[in-house]
Amino acid sequence: MPVSLIYDAAYLRHNTGAHPENARRLEAVLAAFNNDPELVKKLQRIKPAPASKADIARCHDEGMIEEIRAMVQEGASFLDADTRISSQSFDVAVLAAGAAIAAVDAVMKEEGGRAFSLIRPPGHHATRERAMGFCLFNNAAIAARYAQAKHGAGNVLIIDWDVHHGNGTQEIFWTDPSVFYFSTHQYPYYPGTGSRGERGAGNGEGFTLNVPLRAGTSSRDHRRAFVEALNEIEARFHPDLVIISAGFDSRRGDPLGGLMLEDEDFAEMTKDVLRLAEKYASGRLIGLLEGGYNLDLLGGSVKSHVVAML
Repeated sequence: MPVSLIYDAAYLRHNTGAHPENARRLEAVLAAFNNDPELVKKLQRIKPAPASKADIARCHDEGMIEEIRAMVQEGASFLDADTRISSQSFDVAVLAAGAAIAAVDAVMKEEGGRAFSLIRPPGHHATRERAMGFCLFNNAAIAARYAQAKHGAGNVLIIDWDVHHGNGTQEIFWTDPSVFYFSTHQYPYYPGTGSRGERGAGNGEGFTLNVPLRAGTSSRDHRRAFVEALNEIEARFHPDLVIISAGFDSRRGDPLGGLMLEDEDFAEMTKDVLRLAEKYASGRLIGLLEGGYNLDLLGGSVKSHVVAML
């Protein structure tokens, strides 16, 4: 089954200067892909359209959306101490959400499908009311809600292996049993959330699963915890779509993390997830780029994920 690659050069225009989350990240990934002509042949390129305001508003308050738009128009340089913006950041963020939506459209065919969205800015820290942690809009959350609203997906599983906990994604679906949020992440660490005891509330209690890991956790122990969590999820939640918040700052050597995964670990974790997607969701699997800040390593890590999808 081919993999759809969703990308637009406009993502390079979210100008963050010397910030760790910068355009060179995507250039490094594209270089890794282009150095493998056989891989390039197997990828179906899709150019995304911007997400509509209604698509974004399923996950974010309209006041937040308009505040970001206004700050960009006014020439602000930061949304918070960590989140750099420039003159085109709002439009690029809307297009990043659009790539998440395009990925949903690509995989929600009757026969299933797989897609990877090479996007920035990332999304998993963006809460319903606040942009933060390099993130403007929550791409994974927007994709999940779009799949439910437009394609009739009942259950959506979001798996987040970024080194940082996806506090925004967790918050958005905290009381919702139709979207299961599972995260492995370094803990204690930014943004301070993601303890084992955070499990959701109300009807959503038990549909959030956090696996916090100490810095320096071996890749073997990390992978074992990941597989055990997938088995726990499978026992009580069968997804119609699986979305990976694919952050590669959990790789050994990333300047913003202290976990120890290697490229082959990302490949094997992808295969573990794909087996679950094939069993319950006709192979419908989406990867959305989140973190990953070592420019010498990021391309290889993303490539290992995409090759495993194939």
